[in-house]
Amino acid sequence: MNTAMEKEELERILDQAVKDVTERTAGVRLHQGNHSPGQDLCTVQITFDQGFRTSLTLCADTELLYRMACNSFHEESVSSEDLEEFSKEYFNVLCGRIAGAMFRATQVPAHFGPPVFYRGRYEPEGREVQFVLTYSDECCGGAQLIHHVPCFDENGGVSSEA
Repeated sequence: MNTAMEKEELERILDQAVKDVTERTAGVRLHQGNHSPGQDLCTVQITFDQGFRTSLTLCADTELLYRMACNSFHEESVSSEDLEEFSKEYFNVLCGRIAGAMFRATQVPAHFGPPVFYRGRYEPEGREVQFVLTYSDECCGGAQLIHHVPCFDENGGVSSEA
């Protein structure tokens, strides 16, 4: 994704997908802002292993993900296992929407591995941040969608870790 289209167009596609998927799957309206997630957060990460050599990471307040999971499951409360399963499935749907939009824009088919869930903040090795989209909801929960690209070594090649 880092060379297939302009950064601004990619940001627009990612932003639209985040807002649409979050509202449809979890009943939560997100808007861009500068309310970063706090200290109690979870991370969900995927890597595009075909089509694009990038990865996406969602860091969100645990309370925001918890509220989204409760809304999605139509439950008053959910277990930590349910929270993890919801987070991975939500991110899988989100990344599927993004891959579809990217294909329509570039005609490059993409494939990504299964989402991986982490408690706390996770930064993928061998990758550097290209840009961050920051969101909050009506309850001031924060989330960030981070687009990572491979790191390059001093000779201009992709680092062996990517």
